[in-house]
Amino acid sequence: MDRDDRVEKLGEAECRRLLSTVPVGRVVYTAHALPAVLPVAFESAPDGRLVLALREGGTVSRALDGTVAAFQADQLDPAARSGWSVLVRGRTEVVRDPARYGAILAGGLAPWVRGGAPMYVLLTPELITGRRVLTPPDPPPGGVPRARAGNEARTGNGAARGTGPGGRPPR
Repeated sequence: MDRDDRVEKLGEAECRRLLSTVPVGRVVYTAHALPAVLPVAFESAPDGRLVLALREGGTVSRALDGTVAAFQADQLDPAARSGWSVLVRGRTEVVRDPARYGAILAGGLAPWVRGGAPMYVLLTPELITGRRVLTPPDPPPGGVPRARAGNEARTGNGAARGTGPGGRPPR
């Protein structure tokens, strides 16, 4: 865990398990030499690869065929300020085999944005990382959080001691 014990690094097995609990993530790829992000429906295949469902055609099919891409999925709870995020990096390939395409289609995986024929992309994971953010502790009575070690105490006017106007060090 990180220094504050609220951010936990996840192992690969836990990352894979968490990916199987959500239906949508984001694929990150390069389009016209710039990063692009697209929400996509996906599933984890028995062989460990991710199957991404997109609409057929356009720059996405070219950008995700034989290239390195990233995929990110998460589940966050804004009220509890907790959740998890998994990032997968690897090589992609468009599914061209008719038998494999038919099997994926028959399994019900459909693009998140409906309309047009589906295109399936396989992402072969080369690196999988993840983090879980745990619910922060309740504030102490009175609702004023305690200063962390190493932080300067605050004065009545809101500026940290030892600072000048605007929080800058004195001259």
